[in-house]
Amino acid sequence: MSSRDKFKTYGNVFDEFTLRTLEKLRTENHFDELESTIAVGKEANLFSAKQGSGRVMVKIYRVNSCDFNKMYDYIKEDPRYQNLKGKKRQIIFSWVQREFRNLMKAREAGVTVPLPITFKNNVLVLELIGDKDSLAPQLKNKKPKNAEEFLKKIIENMKKMYKAGLVHADLSPFNILNLNEKPVFIDFSQATTSKNQRAEEFLQRDSKIIAQFFKKLGLKVSGEEIIKKIKDK
Repeated sequence: MSSRDKFKTYGNVFDEFTLRTLEKLRTENHFDELESTIAVGKEANLFSAKQGSGRVMVKIYRVNSCDFNKMYDYIKEDPRYQNLKGKKRQIIFSWVQREFRNLMKAREAGVTVPLPITFKNNVLVLELIGDKDSLAPQLKNKKPKNAEEFLKKIIENMKKMYKAGLVHADLSPFNILNLNEKPVFIDFSQATTSKNQRAEEFLQRDSKIIAQFFKKLGLKVSGEEIIKKIKDK
């Protein structure tokens, strides 16, 4: 069975356009073949893929079923992406490019995130977080053994992002992995620069959600306290 035929076994994720994009990335040796489904999200599907003796993650945004309006609401005020209204396919391509750029910017700032490897059209290839036997679980599914220490590391990462001019804008226990008691931030497509008029609103929301989670674990913390630590020089 050819790689193209193997792609087709994944059902409605792959239209012909996506098949061609995946084949192009495969021929450029970014991965050998898709392995298994990791997750099915509202906008994208995640797959593990073999790459030599290791594995990578392939994130595929569904061109025909993405919520373009929601994407546009996030991206329209990002000064890096202008004049996209009504351009549905271009919004998705910009969304993928934006996630790649945000991951790279965060990583350069010392934030613990997956290494972005490459992107093309509606497909992003990035480092798979975990080991050869299992993926790192979401924080919501694996609570930290030391909640106070884990929160401290989260705030340190948020502070590094903020100093680099970046706000996650969708930070939650769903978008933080617990890798051996260390937080790894994921899902950066909606992250934006501090020049965005809504950046402070997003930072407040992120901080509030994180505080709510750790309150349930017994810590006395508020979103305002987290923001103060992020902005403290």
